Order: sequence, then C-alpha cells, then structure tokens
Amino acid sequence: MENIDYNYLCTVIGNLSVILVRIYESGKQIFYHSIVRLPADPLIAFRQQVLTLDSHVAYFITPGFHYYGVVNSGEYKIVMGPSVQTKNSDQVLKELAFQCDVSADDTDDFIRGMKSIVPMPLDSVLQILCTMNYIMNNEKLNLGDLRIYDSEQQHLKDQLEEARATNNFDADIKSAFEQKNIHNTLALEQTIVNYVRLGDISALKKWFANAPAVRPGVLATDQLRQIKNTFIVTATLVSRAAIRGGMDIDDALSLSDAYIQKCELMSDLERITNLQYHMVLDYAEHVEKLRLGKSPSRLVLDVTNYIQHHLSEPITTDEIAKALFLSRSRLSVKFKQETGENLIDFILKEKIEEAKRLLRYTDKTAVAISTYLGFSSQSHFSRTFKKYARCLPNEYRKRHNG
Repeated sequence: MENIDYNYLCTVIGNLSVILVRIYESGKQIFYHSIVRLPADPLIAFRQQVLTLDSHVAYFITPGFHYYGVVNSGEYKIVMGPSVQTKNSDQVLKELAFQCDVSADDTDDFIRGMKSIVPMPLDSVLQILCTMNYIMNNEKLNLGDLRIYDSEQQHLKDQLEEARATNNFDADIKSAFEQKNIHNTLALEQTIVNYVRLGDISALKKWFANAPAVRPGVLATDQLRQIKNTFIVTATLVSRAAIRGGMDIDDALSLSDAYIQKCELMSDLERITNLQYHMVLDYAEHVEKLRLGKSPSRLVLDVTNYIQHHLSEPITTDEIAKALFLSRSRLSVKFKQETGENLIDFILKEKIEEAKRLLRYTDKTAVAISTYLGFSSQSHFSRTFKKYARCLPNEYRKRHNG
C-alpha cells in the first residue's frame, strides 16, 4: 500500500495501546510517540538487539520479560514497546532505569511513567503488529506465522550446550513419547522441588548433569503441546516450591506467568527445553539469595526478601524494622541470633554481590553502580567493595573481563 502516513498510523496505535511507538527510516529515528512521560526511552537498554530484527514482523523479549514488537517495510522500521504481562516492581524498574542511564534525580519519574504503561498480553501486541504489517506490506500474517526472535535463548543454548550434550535432553523427550504408558516423574519432581525449595544450586546442577530420562505420561496427543504442558506443570511445581522456600508469593507467581507466556509462543522443542532448564535454576537462585542456613525462620526470610526488593536504596535497619513491625533493637538481635551475622554487614554484602554482577555483565561505571546501589559516595562504595570483595571495583572488573 502506498502513501501511508506512518506518523498518523503510529500515533493512533500508540494512543489506543498506551505503548511507546518509534519510526526509523534507513536506520535513523524520525518519530517517537508516547502518551506516557518518561525521562528516557527504555529501548536504550536493548536498542541493538531490537533494531537488528529484520523480518516483516518480529519481536524481542528482554531478560526481565518486557517485550518489543517490530514491523519492517522497505526502509521503514516501526518499533513498539515495551509492554509487559503484569506490572513490574520498583526494583525491576530501577534496574531498567539504571541500564538506560537515567539520572538519580529522574529515576522516580521514570518508574512512575513505566508503571502507567498498561500491561498487555504479548499475543495482543503481536496482533497489533500483524495489523500494521497488513497496512504496510499488504501481507496477512497471524500468530502461527511468527517465529521466535529472542537472542536470550541463543545465549541460554550456548551456556547449556555442555549440559545438554551429556544429558541428551532431546533423546529423553523422544523416549518419553515412545513409552507413553510409563510414568517415572514423581520421584524426579520431588527431587527438583526439594532442591528449589532449599535454593541448592550446586546440587541441582549436579543432578541435571546426570538426570534420568523423564517419562511424564500422556499430557497431549501433539508432541509440541505435550512438552508445553510439561513446562507448565514444571513452572507450577517450582514456583510453589520457591514460595515454600521463602520467595515472595507475588514475585514467584508473576515469574511463573512470564515463563509460561514465553513458552507458549515457542515452536521449537530445543528452545523450550533450554527455557525450562533455565527457569528451574532461576527459581533456585532466587531462593538461594533469601535463605541463610538450612532452616531460616520467617523473620530471616522477611528480612532477606525486603533487602532483595530494595537493593537500589540506602537500606537501614530502622526501615526494615518499620516494614516488619518490629523495634530496631529486637530486629538486630534476632537476626544476629538466628544467622550469626550482623544485619548491616549482611545488607552491605548483598549490595556488593549485586555490584559484582553489574561490574561483570554490564559496562556501567563504578560511579554509576555506586549511585544505583544507594551508597552515600564513591569512596564509601570503594571502601565497602574492598572490604567484602578484597579488591577495588575496577580491579574486579579487569580480573573477570580481562
């Protein structure tokens, strides 16, 4: 179709969906529309991955389960997003603001703006993209025609290739279908669930390396539907196990919804298997961060959950005590008695662990990381980092990225 007014089309779509829309011509952005006030475009964090999508209709799902949709027509590229199935927590949005280099003064405005974006199922976003594609390319597509364009899954595949080679997941899946009447999942489920509940990453990885063939019985007559149904069952089991292990209920269930939605849009058995492996480890890692000791009390779990939700803030004992309806002195004493650790030391250690992750896997400066994690000054951050990591931040980065 010729003589398309792209600006008008994107303005109408943006107004209806409350999703940010951009137009690129020959690789240069020429239009941006948003009815939401944001100090920075959240696309900044994933621009490279999104702009390399070159099919008529494509999409990208970020590690935080935001999704962006793309329509290409000749020299024009329209990018919609981000959207999300459920609203994000402040901590997730603060991390996104950090990735987009939003200043500390503008971070609250960024979070408010992102929260005002109306959650929308990915299926609905893809239907909008298909409609725009018909207008722009005179091509009729539906959800079944769309492929997965998610670079994260390729990254997961690379990471897990060795484990998959030794375990031969594909052969296990084939075996499961050839022996439909044999069920051996109960013991395996109990093993996985127990490792997730305890946050025992090391034991879980060792078990995966030598896991037996899984024969879950018949959950569907179609092979793809069978493995998706198995994935959904696994998501249900591990999310509940993580809750029993101390993970916040809303966090656990929202993560389950996001993983299931991602699985439903896949059509490749290998990708689904990789995603399932990653999902189980993800839940176990969440629990591992929360549990101090083999049998942490409700108090300890509440404290660690609070800290994980407020890592980018200057956390104080007074604030935690107020949130848990305890006196400051009682909180400090009880935490020390049950864990053997001073609460302030534990808070700082958790912040330094997050700083290590950011130094290793992002290009953010030590100054930016210090500000993001709520340290009062760069010198305070450097002293604290050296105390717990036994080296300065820049030395740590060189050691692990050199």
